[in-house]
Amino acid sequence: MSTLINPSSNLHKVSSMADCLCLPANNNSTGRRVVTATNLPGQYLCTTAAGNQEFDDHLWFKIRIEAVCDAVQEPILKNFYNSAVLSHRSLESALANQLAGKLCSPNLSGEALYEVFCKTLIEDEDIRRSIRNDLTAVRERDPACLSYVHCLLNFKGFLACQAHRAAHRLWAQGRAALAVVIQSRVSEVFAIDIHPAARIGSGVVFDHGTGVVIGETAVVGDDVTILHGVTLGGTGKVGGDRHPKIGNGVLIGAGTKVLGNVKVGENAKIGAGSVVLKEIPAGATAVGNPARLLD
Repeated sequence: MSTLINPSSNLHKVSSMADCLCLPANNNSTGRRVVTATNLPGQYLCTTAAGNQEFDDHLWFKIRIEAVCDAVQEPILKNFYNSAVLSHRSLESALANQLAGKLCSPNLSGEALYEVFCKTLIEDEDIRRSIRNDLTAVRERDPACLSYVHCLLNFKGFLACQAHRAAHRLWAQGRAALAVVIQSRVSEVFAIDIHPAARIGSGVVFDHGTGVVIGETAVVGDDVTILHGVTLGGTGKVGGDRHPKIGNGVLIGAGTKVLGNVKVGENAKIGAGSVVLKEIPAGATAVGNPARLLD
């Protein structure tokens, strides 16, 4: 369960984005206290519990504050933000609702999808941590990201990645039929096709995301940035373990194709439009078709 701020009753009168980060206080001349991630009063902390694991969810607090601010600035969005964010008791619930709304179809109930996503996201502590790391990564590494709530509600690369995390867990549980249906709907709705068996690390950014294809035996490390039109695919000549292994901190430019069971070392960079058929060493920069290393 979660204990959350009531944004309508406890916030100081909101007139600007700055005011949204203030709560009532009697110990300064302004009558308000600035709230930061390390300065949240206990009664306003958002806590999420799963089993015996409980932690202060500062990021969810920020998302709710951002939603209030956006609704004040754009009253037409009030109902949208209330339904998408403020009515939910946890980040996982809000995310499950967003995914279900996007991926449902006439023959695939949004309510049923919500239950599947909510249960899957909440029960897996690694997924919960990765959701927050992904949100933080997008906010920090994508200059076009206005806020955390902007990413949560509008960035299809982020949403596709979280849907994949749920599908991957279902795949690991032997629920392949449901996992591939989710994969198919993500491909149709977001134009991002990730096989549910592929392993995706934490703090990953799919920038724009359109046209990304990731094959069954691919592995993507932590803190990786993948731009649109990227393929992590096979060569079509072999079966088994046939897809790329991408190390931590790698940047893959738009339109790049990495083909076969090749390794891309940590913190390597691959220029846009490259075709990679051989290993890229850690820290190297590769460009071209076929990709060559820059001195």
